[in-house]
Amino acid sequence: MTDGSKQSAEPGRGSEASRPPPLPSGRRLLEGLREIASTHYLIIGVAPVLIGLLSGGASIAFRWLIEGVQWLGYGVGGERLASPAAALDWWHLLAIPTLGGLVVGLLIRYLMPGRRPQAVAEVIEAAALKGGRMSLTTGIKAALVSAVSLGVGGSAGREGPVVHLGATIGSHLARRLHLGRRQTRMLLGCGVAAGVAASFNAPIAGVFFALEVVVGHYALSTFAPIVIAGVMGTLVSRMHYGNFPAFILPQAHVDVSFWEFPAFLLLGLTAAVVALIFMNAILLAGWCFERTRLPPWLRPAVGGLLVGVIALEFPHVLGVGYEATDAALQERYGLVLLLALVVAKTAATALALGAGFGGGIFSPSLFVGAMVGGAFGIIAGSVFPELASDHGAYTIVGMGAVAGAVLGAPISTILIVFEMTGDYALTIALMIAVAIASLIVQQLHGHSFFTWQLARRGILVQGGRDVGLLRDARVRGLLDPAVTTVEASASLEQVRAIFAGARFGELVVVDGDGVMKGLITYTELASVAFDGKRHEELDALSISRRNPPLLTADDGLETAIRVFRQTGEAHLPVVDGRDSRKVLGLAHEHEVMAAYHRALLQSRAEEGGPAA
Repeated sequence: MTDGSKQSAEPGRGSEASRPPPLPSGRRLLEGLREIASTHYLIIGVAPVLIGLLSGGASIAFRWLIEGVQWLGYGVGGERLASPAAALDWWHLLAIPTLGGLVVGLLIRYLMPGRRPQAVAEVIEAAALKGGRMSLTTGIKAALVSAVSLGVGGSAGREGPVVHLGATIGSHLARRLHLGRRQTRMLLGCGVAAGVAASFNAPIAGVFFALEVVVGHYALSTFAPIVIAGVMGTLVSRMHYGNFPAFILPQAHVDVSFWEFPAFLLLGLTAAVVALIFMNAILLAGWCFERTRLPPWLRPAVGGLLVGVIALEFPHVLGVGYEATDAALQERYGLVLLLALVVAKTAATALALGAGFGGGIFSPSLFVGAMVGGAFGIIAGSVFPELASDHGAYTIVGMGAVAGAVLGAPISTILIVFEMTGDYALTIALMIAVAIASLIVQQLHGHSFFTWQLARRGILVQGGRDVGLLRDARVRGLLDPAVTTVEASASLEQVRAIFAGARFGELVVVDGDGVMKGLITYTELASVAFDGKRHEELDALSISRRNPPLLTADDGLETAIRVFRQTGEAHLPVVDGRDSRKVLGLAHEHEVMAAYHRALLQSRAEEGGPAA
């Protein structure tokens, strides 16, 4: 035992002796700082701070720009537009949205890629399918279009453009730092969080909106930097505007009875119906404008004229509409006006967005939800006066329920309403209504407003993170050059001899320049080679399939998987292009599926962070 223990101890002493001496504490600190500076910790710690500051500042500048345009058109800045607009002459209310719409149409025609305004939907597309890559130049142009749209009275929201602008700031910084896909998406999410937080003075909601709607997961490695960016965006906003909720509520409605919960559930059902009508109204208006003979650059002017006509009777619909939303929360509107404003704001928003005005959807959905909730509260109070709270409570719940269903972001919406109002007494009621409304809209409509916008363009982002990885990977990276070819003029005997040595049971028929002319598999060969007859007149080209399925080297793995699934083939020829068709090799189904599996693992690793 003693000898054994000595023998086992000797190697230990030898290995310790072979280790380098420990660094002095000062040098260890220096080495640790160098490691932090050279790894992702620098990005996690410093970049989100910078993005939060820039996005918060951009949010303030965007609001200044809206107010400047609004002052030029209506002679007043700020969010209170309805009251000053009501005092203007009728021709003034018609002229400003119409002329402003003409300016918007020209800006979109000559500035915007794709000749359409951009907002949250494009951010979701970039995060899901483009690795978070967005153009800062396009972000600034889109912000200009949206600022003019809102400043002249277009019925839309300012939060969507701020989200888009913040996202482009984060993406631009990631590109300048030469970051990879995961970190680019993370910094894009930082810009989104900072934009939402600065817009609503709601840092928690900004964080969860970025994670829920854009990033798509809640991994700690992504959560921490997005929190930092959201906090910094909020600090910039609070330094400029002060620490105030977006809406100030009366305190009389905070006591909610347990017996009211069925009413809040019914409000959730009502909000779902309103949300569906609201989204489909925008779809219908866009469809109608697309089928007119008006050139696209002129449509916003016509839409602005129609919004102005609505504003003659209901100036509350102009711009973001926060004045009317606040009045509804203060219980200053009666039942008839509340119901009328639901219809008026829905129509105005549909006309503005359908015609091509820039802007978001969050503020209009809050507006409509507030009116629906207020009207529901008045009715509920008249039916059960002893049980119902003041209708201001229903107004808050209606805001969250309609907005959550439209945005497809129930968690974020609940938090946004909390932080915008500063009221936590209605937590359970709001959660019930938002959950019911969001579930019904998802089941019946299948999309949020954002994914519906993308789906109309043929862009599906369900499973988008995995699909984005597949689209980035190319068939070229899986190319097997060991392809067996045969000259088009080869005889049947030559084809049979070459086929016997083919590794994958197929021959690619080529001409003298290596251009693919057809494909021979066992099916084609067996039909003539083993029937006992002589076929001296046949050559390789005559027995081949002339237009077989194939892939190009630049096809993504998504395309490859789809072709393999549709054809049932195990191997497909790969060419340099569908026109030139020069053979480069083969793609194998098992290799493509293995690459798909690796893409899934990579996606899961992104969600899990460095430790995954």
